[in-house]
Amino acid sequence: MAFVQAALPLILAASLLAGCGREKKAQAGAGDATAPPVVAVAKVTTGSLSNQIDLTAEFRPYQEVDVHAKVAGYLKKIYVDAGDRVAQGQLLAVLEIPELDDEMAQMSAVERRSEAELARAREEVQRSQSAFSISSLSYNRLAEVLKTRPNLVAQQEVDEAEARNRMAGAQLSAAKAALAAAEQQVQVSKAGERRIGTLQAYSRITAPFAGVVTKRYADTGAMIQAGTASQTQAMPVVRISENTRLRLVLPVPESLAARLRAGRRVEVRVASLDRTFTGMIARFSGKVNTATRTMETEVDVPNPALVLVPGMYASATLTLEQKENALVVPLQAVSSHDTEPKVLVVNGEKKLEERAVKLGVEDADNVEVLSGVGQGDLVVIGNRSQLRPGQTVEPKVAREAM
Repeated sequence: MAFVQAALPLILAASLLAGCGREKKAQAGAGDATAPPVVAVAKVTTGSLSNQIDLTAEFRPYQEVDVHAKVAGYLKKIYVDAGDRVAQGQLLAVLEIPELDDEMAQMSAVERRSEAELARAREEVQRSQSAFSISSLSYNRLAEVLKTRPNLVAQQEVDEAEARNRMAGAQLSAAKAALAAAEQQVQVSKAGERRIGTLQAYSRITAPFAGVVTKRYADTGAMIQAGTASQTQAMPVVRISENTRLRLVLPVPESLAARLRAGRRVEVRVASLDRTFTGMIARFSGKVNTATRTMETEVDVPNPALVLVPGMYASATLTLEQKENALVVPLQAVSSHDTEPKVLVVNGEKKLEERAVKLGVEDADNVEVLSGVGQGDLVVIGNRSQLRPGQTVEPKVAREAM
């Protein structure tokens, strides 16, 4: 009994201490409930922004052509094979065309005959000129004598001299006309000879541009038809591709077509080589394909070492817009629920302000702000469903905009 009486004061003291502890915890919990919420914010900074799009295409030769013969003949000699690099104007093959040799000999003979006819016509003109001069002199003398001494010569003699003079003049005119015809005939024969010479020059097939022989169609002795005769029957000699510069034909979506600019650099990634090359937007069609709603855009990629091969796939990154020293905020900070984009800004009093902003260039993570905020402002990022303008918050910088 004495033991119980001694323990009662201790039990009462412990109960009082426990009650005080619960009361302090309750007061502390009430204090936490009134503390401002912590929000994640990002600091507005300046930086570089670019709007890019990735498109995939395959490399094509800058230019490619099947080389045909202009005249028909047998392939006498071919000097190149597939894989050979050729220079512009380099001799690729020679055709054997005996008929042209015979025609050239014939035209040479015709030209020599025309030259002889021309020489004879010139001599005839000189002879006629001399005869006309003599007849004119004789007639003029008789006519002068008839005027001064009418009874010395007969009128008939004067008339005969005049007739001979007119005949000599007509013969001179005919000789001059024959000379002009002979000169024209010489020009015709020379033109015919030049034509045959041109056809003979076509028997030597040369490279139209520097490139690589990607295919050889014919061997020595093959009959090659003229390339202008029939595209269904004419067999090419070789195919040449210019591969020191390649094309990428990219299908740019209609919504982005207006932003394309010639001369912009393009990063080209070739997965099979695990390398990146630099190209340039060289040209675009200027017309949207109605079936695909895209516009063909060509990117030229230099390939001096022939590392790239036509037919390889590549991924090109097109920069549509780029802005330096732009005022940047994270995309998470911009509210897209309203028609007008807005952000929540934590002011110097740690209260929230809702501001309308005007946006510019956008990339995958950030967007340019043209108005509404300033450099160094703190904008709220993340979930803002429980936040209201004018509310006091405790900002915690998660990251800067860039």
